Amino acid sequence: MLKHSIENPERIQSALTGCLLGTALGDALGLPSEGLSYRRQHAMFPDLEHYHFIFRRGMFSDDTEHLTLVAQALIGAQGNPAVFARKLSWKLRFWLLGLPAGIGLSTLQGIIRLWLGISPLESGVFSAGNGPAMRASLLGILFLEEPDVLKHYNRISTRMTHTDPRAEFGALVLAVAAGMAARSDHVEPREFYQQIRQILPEEAHDLLLLMEQAVRNFEARKTLSEFLAGLKCENGISGYIYHTVPAVIYTWFKNQGNFRRGVSDIIRCGGDTDTTGALLGGIIGAQIGHEKLPSELLKRLWEWPRNVEWIQALGERLGQTCLLGEPQPELPLNWPGVLLRNFVFLLIVIIHGFRRFLPPYK
Repeated sequence: MLKHSIENPERIQSALTGCLLGTALGDALGLPSEGLSYRRQHAMFPDLEHYHFIFRRGMFSDDTEHLTLVAQALIGAQGNPAVFARKLSWKLRFWLLGLPAGIGLSTLQGIIRLWLGISPLESGVFSAGNGPAMRASLLGILFLEEPDVLKHYNRISTRMTHTDPRAEFGALVLAVAAGMAARSDHVEPREFYQQIRQILPEEAHDLLLLMEQAVRNFEARKTLSEFLAGLKCENGISGYIYHTVPAVIYTWFKNQGNFRRGVSDIIRCGGDTDTTGALLGGIIGAQIGHEKLPSELLKRLWEWPRNVEWIQALGERLGQTCLLGEPQPELPLNWPGVLLRNFVFLLIVIIHGFRRFLPPYK
């Protein structure tokens, strides 16, 4: 049975649910802007106060779905890393059978290798994409006080799809950010940097330099655009984890506790906007708790069967299992409903693709 001695478990419970729901909202807000240039995004979506996916309603992508898979695996594992690895690997296999409309190439290859019988510890491919970061935030919230445990779970989650150490290191930084955010209304950037210095190995030297650059830029009051120019991401944040994670962390530094402004700022940066919105939304959602997330966005999230109520129940069940030590069964999910939902989602994505051929062309 898994039970942690954590100060203020009520806050951490709210953080778990806030992280899940914040990820979903950030993902859904960012999805329509994915891949658009800065100018085109501004022309098509002059404001980001509401969703732009379908009739001012939003749907989320694989970023949120992967985080819910991690939550389910943690509930089922009840503190056993080997069981966590087995459960998460099977959840990823069956997630692929649901025919998700958006999936990264490395993640696809890793899951195919799982289906071919390769061990979850060796199934990943050599890539430094964002997949592992998508699955990391809940691990940081639960295991921040136990660095060795956190690193072990993060490695399990990462190597199912990605074996490049940079993917593991980037996901670990994201996990620490979520864990520290869940415990404080304001995290000092320098304190955050000291924390990741203690937990990252020497091989993560390049990432530590980027994070030190983020802290120094923040202390010098540099704008987000100026920081991104230093990363060579002025034309959009790429899917490379050493671009994505520093950009997300810097945006968090400048917008702690402000969900709408933070997510809007990271989406305006362009590039892989559903992932950056999801990652930042998860961190700020953990910091403010689910009660303070924008109610209008929650109401207009157009999802089924993983709707807002289901995600909230998932967060509560995760807390009961991991914080209170009360074993719970995994939350049931309507898998035929997932197939139907994914078909509808794909149709809307195709419509968005054709919409981009129409004005405005700025």
